[in-house]
Amino acid sequence: MASLLLAVHGADGLLASVLSKAQFWQRWAGTPMNARQTLALNHVLDGMEGKLTNAKWAAIDKCSVDTALRDINDLLARGVLRKLEGGGRSRGYFLVK
Repeated sequence: MASLLLAVHGADGLLASVLSKAQFWQRWAGTPMNARQTLALNHVLDGMEGKLTNAKWAAIDKCSVDTALRDINDLLARGVLRKLEGGGRSRGYFLVK
């Protein structure tokens, strides 16, 4: 019985994750995004460790930090991302769901 309960809880968590991701993409379906932005946002939605930073974006997309910053600034302007409190060199961002 304990194994069944663990399986049900695991499936419930997976389903919640899939539904959350689908709702995010449904909300932003009308917002044009490039392939790098889609890749990085999917990475975040799949449960990326830690906060989203410019450096992580560049690593995910295998692009320069300047290109990553342009992508991030575009999504900030469109309202898809918001800045976390704090700042400095390791400024973080979060998804608007």
